[in-house]
Amino acid sequence: MKYSIDKNEQYSILKLHEEKLDSPLSPALKSEFVTLNAEGIKNIIIDLAEVKYVDSSGLSALLVGNRIYNEDGGIFILASLNDHVMKLIKISQLNNVLNLLPTVEEAIDAVFLKEIESDLEGDENE
Repeated sequence: MKYSIDKNEQYSILKLHEEKLDSPLSPALKSEFVTLNAEGIKNIIIDLAEVKYVDSSGLSALLVGNRIYNEDGGIFILASLNDHVMKLIKISQLNNVLNLLPTVEEAIDAVFLKEIESDLEGDENE
């Protein structure tokens, strides 16, 4: 699986350099989500700009990542989806489950917004 990771203090961006997110790649992607989470990465943005096709196992890998990060109190965002991938997610009704944003920049803004909300909730509970 070809990808790059840009790690920042508040979030990391995992950019897939693959045209297909399918059964040969899904196990590697799932294990990467687990590894990054274990390393302490709480918020992750998945840049799917180069991905042109996703099958059910690819969607499953994305759902696993979504569950891992949400259970840990973080945020899992899919950004830069092409029309075909977006259509498949909508047909599967996963657009109600996954955080989908048009650009990586908007995803970064969403991470900071979530961090501010978490800080405010923490202040209220003190």
